[in-house]
Amino acid sequence: MNTPFSKTTRDPVSAAQQTSDDMLTGASRAVDSTREYANDALDKAESKVRELRGQVDPMVDMLASKAQKLARQSLDMASEAKQRAQQSLSHAAGVTGRYVSEQPLRSVLIAAAVGAAVAMLISATRHRDNDRY
Repeated sequence: MNTPFSKTTRDPVSAAQQTSDDMLTGASRAVDSTREYANDALDKAESKVRELRGQVDPMVDMLASKAQKLARQSLDMASEAKQRAQQSLSHAAGVTGRYVSEQPLRSVLIAAAVGAAVAMLISATRHRDNDRY
């Protein structure tokens, strides 16, 4: 039973279905194209990251090496300064010991004078602090 009404009804349905299929195919192509573009962009980014990592790793190694060298130099300098200070202190103690043994009376008088000067400074500082309050 083919009536003219049923034929006109099928043509719009077919046209709508064809349009829907075309849209679905276009959307699928767009998704595929976007996926390819995204994959390409990710590949390029990954390549750039590898390249940058290749540049950064040697730089980090170089900086670490320089830091270790600087640390070693600092430790060496500190060790040398400690040795010089010990030698200087040892020399001063030896000279002082000899002077005290050779000049006992003079040494006692010098020690008393230094002690009196320190006591006067402490007293003056305390007196000044008490005047402030």
